[in-house]
Amino acid sequence: MEEDKKIDQAWKEQVEKEKRDSSGDKAQREVDFKIFLSSLGIEAMIALGEIENPLTQKKEIDLNQAKYLIDLLGIIKEKTKNNLDKEEERFLDNLLYELRTIYLRKNI
Repeated sequence: MEEDKKIDQAWKEQVEKEKRDSSGDKAQREVDFKIFLSSLGIEAMIALGEIENPLTQKKEIDLNQAKYLIDLLGIIKEKTKNNLDKEEERFLDNLLYELRTIYLRKNI
């Protein structure tokens, strides 16, 4: 009977620990608009061969995928016009400029 209490207590402690750990994860998973844009930008940089693909550990160029992601960011820019704060707008403009410049350089 004493052994069951120890196991039960250990289980309760483990559950409490997981609750505390998972509540920290929620804060880490919180996404804002700039993080969302950055993730698309990183994907485009991978497709442009500027960053190693994390799955293959190699720089690979896929211009069709890069164009898709750049066009997607362009659509986001159009659809969010007049709804972004100055910092978000500047960030998106700079991101698009950099990606389009790299794309044109690689596509010529």
